[in-house]
Amino acid sequence: MRRFALALSLVLAGLAAGLVVSGRMRGTTDAAATTDEQAAPAAPRAPRVEAPAAPAPGPDFTRVAEQTVAAVTNIASLQRVAVPNSPFGSDPFFQYFFGDQPDMFGSRNRYESSLGSGVVISADGYVLTNSHVVGEGEVEVTVGLVDKRELRAKVIGVDPSTDLALLKVDAQNLPAMKWGDSSKLKVAEWVLAIGNPFQLNQTVTLGIVSALGRANVGIAAYEDFIQTDAAINPGNSGGALVNARGELIGINTAIFSRSGGYQGIGFAVPSNLARRVVDDLTKYGKVRRGWIGIVEMSPLTSRLADELGTAGSDGLVVMRMWRGPAYQAGVRPGDVILSLNGKPVADASAFLRAIADSSIGSTASLEILRESARRTIKVPVGEEAARTQRR
Repeated sequence: MRRFALALSLVLAGLAAGLVVSGRMRGTTDAAATTDEQAAPAAPRAPRVEAPAAPAPGPDFTRVAEQTVAAVTNIASLQRVAVPNSPFGSDPFFQYFFGDQPDMFGSRNRYESSLGSGVVISADGYVLTNSHVVGEGEVEVTVGLVDKRELRAKVIGVDPSTDLALLKVDAQNLPAMKWGDSSKLKVAEWVLAIGNPFQLNQTVTLGIVSALGRANVGIAAYEDFIQTDAAINPGNSGGALVNARGELIGINTAIFSRSGGYQGIGFAVPSNLARRVVDDLTKYGKVRRGWIGIVEMSPLTSRLADELGTAGSDGLVVMRMWRGPAYQAGVRPGDVILSLNGKPVADASAFLRAIADSSIGSTASLEILRESARRTIKVPVGEEAARTQRR
């Protein structure tokens, strides 16, 4: 038993010694492996390829279009035009002698049609469009609504000076477009043009406001246009120019084009001007504008200043005028207008627009320069119909 116990003790001691030795060897091996891994250079990593960034989303006008398209109508006008039967009607010699006399050969009727767009501005049937879409004289105007109804329209009034016309159809609960404030427009602001180009009903195009207060473009007598690059084509006339809030801020009127189609320059009558025209046409059947009798003005240039013996180069030179309120108040051709109601003037169109927007019966204060002497003249503002007076 002693021998057996001694042998067993020796065996157990050997096993314990072997475990200790093997544990140390494994620790040494692991430590060496760790040291080798740290010392070894890192393997080169493949370059990380990132997915291309998604393009920034463009403006979403789907909701604006849904709210406004239904308020844009189709306008068809049929007008009767008297055509003279005279075989000499186009002869300059004949026109020189007989141009102001009734046609001795009589005349015949010819019917001309025009197509365009319109905007419903009230739920009870008032529709705004261009006067050149409606035409002149005896006309029959039909308004095509979004629900496919075609209604005969009554012409409430036409204003060729702004190229606007107001129509009325016998209908109720029509989808009407909300008015916007065109004075708050900014250049580069997004706008939609909605109309019926080439009889393609309720067409929507997108663009920006290119310029404000455009004048002297030869479209109408009273010009204060919004310029836009939203696509406008024949048939868009009378349609809506809409801002990003779905508000009516202009009536599309004309384009500048050498081809007859869209070239990126379109013009719209501002909504604030259109609202004033609508108010006057509704109340009076015509637009009442201020007038003082000055017909033609030119910016003061150095050449004109030398001819007039006037120092300076600011102001407007009165070139022609009627014997109206300004003449009666003391203004004469050759005078240089420096300011209107205390505000400097440099653009003839802006001056005439300011006078036209003045209340009938109010007084305009003109600071003028005559023979190097300044003076202030108070001019009563009359109505534009006074233009019937002789010069």
